[in-house]
Amino acid sequence: MQNATHDIDELQASMLRSLASAHRLRILHLLGARPREVNQVARELGMNQAAASQHLGAMRAVGIVEAVRDGRSVSYQLTDPQLLSACELMRGVLVRRLSRLGDLAAAAHESGPIGYPTTEVRHS
Repeated sequence: MQNATHDIDELQASMLRSLASAHRLRILHLLGARPREVNQVARELGMNQAAASQHLGAMRAVGIVEAVRDGRSVSYQLTDPQLLSACELMRGVLVRRLSRLGDLAAAAHESGPIGYPTTEVRHS
């Protein structure tokens, strides 16, 4: 049982490493809406086709996306729609963290250096 847990941990780490790229996260969100061909991904994200293909290949290698052939065209889609939900959950955690840090920064600014109240400077 412990080996199975260890194996799943390794697979999860591999998948998360693959997503440790802003480009790949953008691709994930794009494919969450609908499948797309490589040239569509490249065009919509403003990257060259070779870069888009490389990112899709890395995501495919860890099972995030899959290629679906229809005649001569190949579209990429998410292997599981819950991947998008997982990323949105993490994005929510990040937004809440930034909000708390913003509140802390605002409170520190209001109290001035070393916790002393600031004096308001008026400009004429």
